[in-house]
Amino acid sequence: MQITITARHFDLTNAIRDHIDGSLVRLERYFDHIMTANFILSFEKNGNKVELIVHAPKHNLKCDTLEKDMYLAIDNAVDKMEKQIKKMKDKWSDHNKKSLKENLHFVYADLIERNEGKKVVKIKRILAENLTVKDALEKFDNLDSIYLVFKNLETDRINVLVKKDKEHYKLIEA
Repeated sequence: MQITITARHFDLTNAIRDHIDGSLVRLERYFDHIMTANFILSFEKNGNKVELIVHAPKHNLKCDTLEKDMYLAIDNAVDKMEKQIKKMKDKWSDHNKKSLKENLHFVYADLIERNEGKKVVKIKRILAENLTVKDALEKFDNLDSIYLVFKNLETDRINVLVKKDKEHYKLIEA
């Protein structure tokens, strides 16, 4: 992460620079894809103002604080940025989980056949029912198919039950 510190209307000390470096470790702990962090520190009549701008992939986050103490203003700005990063990260993970949940019920099976020396791939969309292994075995006895695709309620994963012969089955867990 590249850190840029700009001081307006006062001289930047090494102690403030070290405090900023130590504070940014908290942000990296929550999100390690931060590209740049820009601190703009200014001394005004009302107090010390800190603006923090963070650039992450597809996102630019900004916060600012105004306090009487510069160290307290830096800490508050980092706290605000930490909340924004957590919210952004939750949106990312929720979006990915939502898309995975929507697609978990359908499984795409590739069936390869040979026609006149050429391989033909047919894709079959199978609805994976929510079943336990015991329920799947009972349902499988009534089917003529050699396989049954289902979502295991116990492990929350896609399973395939394959009939080896009349008494033996093979369970594949994806």
